[in-house]
Amino acid sequence: MTDDNAPSLLDLAPVIPVVVIDDAADAVPMARALVAGGLPAIEVTFRTPAAADAIRAIAAEVPEAVVGAGTVLTPGHVDTAVAAGARFLVSPGWTDRLLGAMRDSGIPSLPGVSTTSEVVALLERGVTEMKFFPAEPSGGTAYLKALASPLPDARFCPTGGVNATRAPDYLALPNVGVRGRHLDAARGRGGGGRLGARGVPRAGSGRPAV
Repeated sequence: MTDDNAPSLLDLAPVIPVVVIDDAADAVPMARALVAGGLPAIEVTFRTPAAADAIRAIAAEVPEAVVGAGTVLTPGHVDTAVAAGARFLVSPGWTDRLLGAMRDSGIPSLPGVSTTSEVVALLERGVTEMKFFPAEPSGGTAYLKALASPLPDARFCPTGGVNATRAPDYLALPNVGVRGRHLDAARGRGGGGRLGARGVPRAGSGRPAV
């Protein structure tokens, strides 16, 4: 996030589902199931060609969802996501060019970090909310706990290797606002996807991708 007046993504829900969609027809049923399960913020990743169409469908047909774009790697991804109706942006890392495009988009963003220097560099640029990725390989809760005292203004959404067992440890940290959880909608199967997040209704067929 870069705008102090914009709502915080990290306060919407304890989990942001990170959804990989192969068939845009799965997007709306999955989004409705996630919202029904109390998870209104949904990150659709740009890992498949269906991503933009999936975001567009959710934005049009599930207005109660806050749909965003993940795996945003280029200014082109930013433009495509915004045109499709994305309401937030998430990247696994950042450059000044990408960060500039995300800020110019006018919607909230979570640029990714995995080192202290990257966190400090973003704080210098006025960014206080970030994606911590890949969380477990980068040091997990011990690393984030160590950052809390010297860098109290930074808040994180940890993603990458964070399973249901580890999640409470992350959410207990003062500098963690939310965690990401990967889900996958199975290719070519209608009716949404069976969702792997706890407490979320299961509809149709699919598989969690963690």
